[in-house]
Amino acid sequence: MQKQKIAIFGSTGSIGTQALEILNQKPELFDVGVLSANNNYEKLAAQANQFRPDVITLGNKNHKSEFERLLAYKPGNILYGNEILEHVAAEEDYDLLLNSLVGFAGFMSTFLALKRDKKVALANKESLVVGGEILTKLPAFHDNKLIPVDSEHSAMLQCLVGENRETIKKIIITASGGPFRDFSREEMEQITVEDALNHPNWEMGAKITIDSSTMMNKGLEIIEAMWFFGLPIDHIQPIIHPQSIIHSIIEFSDGSSKAQLGPPDMKVPILYALTYPERVNCPNETLDYTSSMNLELKPVDFEKFPCLQLAIESAKLGGFAPAVLNAANEVAVDRFLEKEIRYIDIPKIIESSLRNITSNKELTPEALQDIDRETRKFANLVLR
Repeated sequence: MQKQKIAIFGSTGSIGTQALEILNQKPELFDVGVLSANNNYEKLAAQANQFRPDVITLGNKNHKSEFERLLAYKPGNILYGNEILEHVAAEEDYDLLLNSLVGFAGFMSTFLALKRDKKVALANKESLVVGGEILTKLPAFHDNKLIPVDSEHSAMLQCLVGENRETIKKIIITASGGPFRDFSREEMEQITVEDALNHPNWEMGAKITIDSSTMMNKGLEIIEAMWFFGLPIDHIQPIIHPQSIIHSIIEFSDGSSKAQLGPPDMKVPILYALTYPERVNCPNETLDYTSSMNLELKPVDFEKFPCLQLAIESAKLGGFAPAVLNAANEVAVDRFLEKEIRYIDIPKIIESSLRNITSNKELTPEALQDIDRETRKFANLVLR
């Protein structure tokens, strides 16, 4: 495998940190060319001192002096401000962009990297949720330059190696169900921020953890899968799998099914995205098949998890609707984390936004940014 220069957007988050652990184990395969973080300047400085990238970006300009004092070497370029990531994606030197930014902020970086025909390892699901119709028209997408990092989509991709995609009958996408899978609807009304941040299987950032608990995360992943694999939304079925061992299942037209299994750990899908279509040796955690293992599967209660249904409905509406869904959800989750609204208010804000925000404009990156801003203003006013 040829050595690649990697740019990591969101290097101090969970995905970025685990990716750097992998890169540290495989220096013969990867060079780190770019590291970026939004606010965690101390961790970013420590990463930079270890990997010595040519380019570093820090979103929060207020930490400029403290950050530069912590650096033990002189990079080629230190850039500040969140808007600078678009410049880096469009202009700086790298072979592969690992985009692990959270939210709509990651879309333009994905778009600009693919437009340059760069490979993108995508951990920012919102890129395809809001802009799938745009990204899938780019030549780089059809040249398999966009590779999923999410464990579910990585599982789908791994199951499809060597298969004719026209023989896919259905994709079954698994969900842990989060911490509230066994709650009654009455119990859902009493959920606190602390309850929602306590995920039983995965360690993730706050926003993704809340999305997992509402199952919006699964809704976004269903939309993402629709674009990644070119299937109608009705052919992607979510199921609850509390153990998070089966990551996805592909059902084929002849009645056969293939599943990808592994512990609830992100290092395998991260590594696979970085090395696709090859596999490389790495001492990642594996399942113990000599011990008893419970693989429970059960249907989703859509009434208990309305965010999932809203995501599916937005995909059926198409156009700007998924972008409205995503922006409203980001605002609602932020407001819940700030304890401005109740947990059960999250889908109310999303549903109200989908009903009230529409656009007849052509679907372009600029129009997406406009609808995103408009939705955020509206969602911040709902239930005030």
